[in-house]
Amino acid sequence: MSAEIDGRISEMHGELSLPRSNGELVFAAPWEGRAFGIAVALNEGGAYEWSEFQRRLAEEIAAAPPDEEGSVYYERWLASLERLLLEQGMITREELEDRFTAYESGEVDD
Repeated sequence: MSAEIDGRISEMHGELSLPRSNGELVFAAPWEGRAFGIAVALNEGGAYEWSEFQRRLAEEIAAAPPDEEGSVYYERWLASLERLLLEQGMITREELEDRFTAYESGEVDD
């Protein structure tokens, strides 16, 4: 049984719209689904208001050059999440870098 996603999340519009195919969310790589899930879970756990995340996502999308190669939606999503977690003191820059290094090397505890 799958849980319903809050309408504020699932029904974002315009440039904030989640990538979909035939109405279903689309993730091109596993990390995209994980980034999505982490952001949603933290919001549902009360770590931050969804509007805070949306504002940062809109800023990240607006700041990205339209022709930037490799700049895709979930890269902006992840950058927004990282920024929010750092700003709110939920993670330090060092912890974030350590986690990135572990993930890149394949030494991640899932």
